[in-house]
Amino acid sequence: MIETARLRLRPPRADDLQALHAIMADPRAMRYWGTPPHATLAETRDFLAAMRATPREAGEELVIERASRVIGRVALWRIAEVGFFLHPDHWRQGLMREALGAALPHFFARFPAVDRITADTDPDNAAALGLLGALGFTETGRAERTVCVDGVWSGSVYLALDRPAV
Repeated sequence: MIETARLRLRPPRADDLQALHAIMADPRAMRYWGTPPHATLAETRDFLAAMRATPREAGEELVIERASRVIGRVALWRIAEVGFFLHPDHWRQGLMREALGAALPHFFARFPAVDRITADTDPDNAAALGLLGALGFTETGRAERTVCVDGVWSGSVYLALDRPAV
């Protein structure tokens, strides 16, 4: 578990289902995600089951809690790509910066063989690009037509953060 001034990052639990579904069913939260918003609780249940089944050596899934309420997710997967989302009610409050600012050093410490953490975001996702840039990620490339959601193609901006020197 990771604690910050306003947040707690912890492994997901089965009872996180409703809170995660509230986020993943929201089109605003899922706008730049690689899948459409979840139409059913079963979709979110499957997603949560996959989060919980992530092998320890393959990555780490964390939910973000604020005042004991799940408001988002941050994960290191496909060693070592970071992914994250936050409920729109909590946007523009510096919460994801706080969460990622705590999670990234944790991920580097937990996976000592990882020299670089990467990210892949939609070129139109200015908030994510600004956040990642503020955390020290630098752009490493771009590609067009990398993700198709509901018949709409979008591209990718690839970014990376090197392990901090000790």
